[in-house]
Amino acid sequence: MKKLILALFAAAAISGCASQVMQSYVGKSITEPILDYGPPINTVDLPDGQRAFQWSITKSGVIPITSNNTATVYSGGTSATAIGTSTTYAPYSTPCVYTLTAKKNGKDWIVTGYRQPSVWCE
Repeated sequence: MKKLILALFAAAAISGCASQVMQSYVGKSITEPILDYGPPINTVDLPDGQRAFQWSITKSGVIPITSNNTATVYSGGTSATAIGTSTTYAPYSTPCVYTLTAKKNGKDWIVTGYRQPSVWCE
């Protein structure tokens, strides 16, 4: 189990931090993330006059799982033991919702902030 958790955190570190990507849109037109990710799946008008734009992106990959193996072979009254390891790969898929908040500026919306997705999506 420890190896699984370590592998997940390593995969997140390698893929880069989603929060940094979201942060890069702050101060820019909402058109920028729309051009990068397509139209949002949801928009919500907030009480303070801002609007939240949401995208659902599925993160997927594989996690290596290493197992220790022992096999004993019997033949002609003698036995031999072989010890080794094997690696299998378990696929994973996690839906992630990314939210950017924006403020109206003329006909455009300017990104003012974002909500961090879950730790599995970072």
